[in-house]
Parts: sequence; C-alpha cells; structure tokens
Amino acid sequence: MRILHTSDWHLGRQFHGVALDEDHDHALVQILSVIDDQQPDVLIVAGDIFDRANPPQSALKRLSEFLTTVRATSSAAIVLIAGNHDSAAQIGALGVLAKDGEAIVRGPLDENERPLVISDADGPVAISALPFAFEYAARLCFDDEEIVCPADVIRAQIASARKHLADGMRWIVVAHAFVDGAATSESERPLMRMVGGIETVSASAFDGAHYVALGHLHRPQSVGLKHVRYSGAPLAFGFDEEGQEKSVSLIELAHDGTVGVTEFPIKPLRQVRTIRGKLLELLAATEVSNDLVRVILTDEAPQIDPMKRIRALYPNAVQLAYERNGRPLAQRLEEQRAAIDDPHALSSTFLEIVRGDPMSEAEAGIVASALNALATTEVVQ
Repeated sequence: MRILHTSDWHLGRQFHGVALDEDHDHALVQILSVIDDQQPDVLIVAGDIFDRANPPQSALKRLSEFLTTVRATSSAAIVLIAGNHDSAAQIGALGVLAKDGEAIVRGPLDENERPLVISDADGPVAISALPFAFEYAARLCFDDEEIVCPADVIRAQIASARKHLADGMRWIVVAHAFVDGAATSESERPLMRMVGGIETVSASAFDGAHYVALGHLHRPQSVGLKHVRYSGAPLAFGFDEEGQEKSVSLIELAHDGTVGVTEFPIKPLRQVRTIRGKLLELLAATEVSNDLVRVILTDEAPQIDPMKRIRALYPNAVQLAYERNGRPLAQRLEEQRAAIDDPHALSSTFLEIVRGDPMSEAEAGIVASALNALATTEVVQ
C-alpha cells in the first residue's frame, strides 16, 4: 500500500507580516503533482492544516479546491486530523469536503476511536486518525482524571483505537504530537497550556503500529525508528529552517508491515535566507530579490534608515540586526569607549553615516589639523 504523508500546512499563515498565499499555492500544486504521478492509495494530512482556529476564507477555499482536485484526479482515501493550531470543530466539519470516496476526518476527540479500514492485495489496513486535544478535553472525553499531559492523551486515544483492530491487520496511526528525541524549529507552538509540564510523548506509546504518521514538528525526520516519522511542513516558517529541504513522504507499506520511505522535495516559491554585510555592500546588488530575508549588518556604526534602503532591493526583508550587537555587552561598551577616545575615528564614522561615503584624505587632513589646533589651545589654557 502506498501512503502519501504530509502535515503542517498552516494555511493562512504570514511570515513576519508577509502573506504566504502564493507560496502555499506553489507548494500545493507540487503536492498535487506527486499525487498525480504516484497515485497513492492514501493521502494523510497530519494536522495544523490551518494556522489558526479561525482561518481566513482564502485558506478555507484553498483547502476545498485542493481536496476537490484530489477527488477528481485520484482514488486515494483521504485522512485529515486537527492539530494544535486548528479548530477541532471546524476540522470535523471538513468531512463534507472529503465525500464521494473513502475518508476519515477527525477534529474533536472520540471515546470510541474507530479506524478507516481499506484493503489491498495483501489484506486490510486499519488507519486510526487521532486528532490533537488538550488534557482537559481528553479528561472529559475519556472520563479519566488521570490525564494530565500529552502522553496521557495519546495513551487514551491509542487504547480506544486498539479495541477495533482485528488480528493480522496492518495498522497505521496518524497523530499530532511531540515525540521524544525529535528536532524542533522556532515556529512551533507548545502543546501544553501548563507551564513546566512534560510536553513530549515516547515513541513506545505507538507500539504495535506499522507506521506512525506524525504532525507538529516542521523538520522531516524519523524518530527512534524508521516507521515513526514526521513529514515536516512544506514551507519554511522561521529563519532557523533556512536551507532546509522541504518534502512530502511516500510510504510503501509491505505485506509484512515493513515500510519504505521516499521523500519528494517541495521547492519554495521564495527562499528564506539571511544576508550579511555592510549596508553599502548589500545595496550594491544589481537585481531585486523577492526572497524572505533577514538582514545582518556588519557596520560598526548605526546606519540611517537602513531597512527602507534595503527594501528597495529586498522588498520582503522582514528583520534587521547589527552583528556587533551579538557580541558580549562588556566588549561592546569597551569598543564604544575606545571610539569616543578617538575623535578622528568618530569624525570619520559621522561623515560615513550622514552621506554614505568615508572620509577622504583631504578631509582627514583638515580634521587632523583642527584636532591638533584644539589640543594646542587646551594646552596653552
């Protein structure tokens, strides 16, 4: 059986205030192309379909059009679950978008977690779709006051799902969780509302499953075992993901439950990247770039209106910092005191800030002469 695993689309998201609608369209077209080429038996979207509980209409329309196209171009069963960014009720209502074919859509928790069962030439496969839920909701659903952390929520969901497995079935679990040992990214929201609680879940919680399709973390990775896997997000949502190749995962589930994994890269419409250098050097670029950019200036002195000037060439520059500010405070204070003690260097820096050009030799001579005259006058007094 062939399963296409993706997650964490975050439709409706912005990148530091820059809309990602066109970036999402570019990524979704590539996912549709993989579906068309590979014709998977199952499509899994493992949560965080939207970026917030109340997504914009454009995001809802984008998902509707995607699912409509999947139904028109393939026979894949559709599996969707709510993530921690989603509204459980809204994801549950999306079942109507996955009609006219095999599907399982889980938003709210279900105390009687029945799987979607589909068959191939090697027999039946049970797919348990376990939506994300906070502890208080799980306590109510499962009538269990012992549920106090994400691991307890998963434990209760898995126990409910196991009741519906027949002997000899291959089993796929879809969940939205933070599994021990996985690599994180800056843009992921914590899964616990209680500060200081244990957020992670052991991979052993999924014992018995032949493949665990995870959502929540944005880096594609297996955790501990090959079959416990995050597909990662199709877009980069933070500068710590710079240079990271995004992908969707095609899973080949064999007759004995072993899995093979093939990653299909998703190429971004715009790169997320950092540019570094002196302001005048960066402004010497000859082509405008639409990439999502963080600017780190190596100038020792503050520059006049640097972001406005940078955006003439990098219209999607969203962050600016000075490299010198990353040095230890004591070192920076010492450098500032040294600059004040050197009036010639201070004069040169002032001219460069005001007009953008360094002090010429002739000007340096004038300044030196003036400073020498001032020093002589002070001595006479």
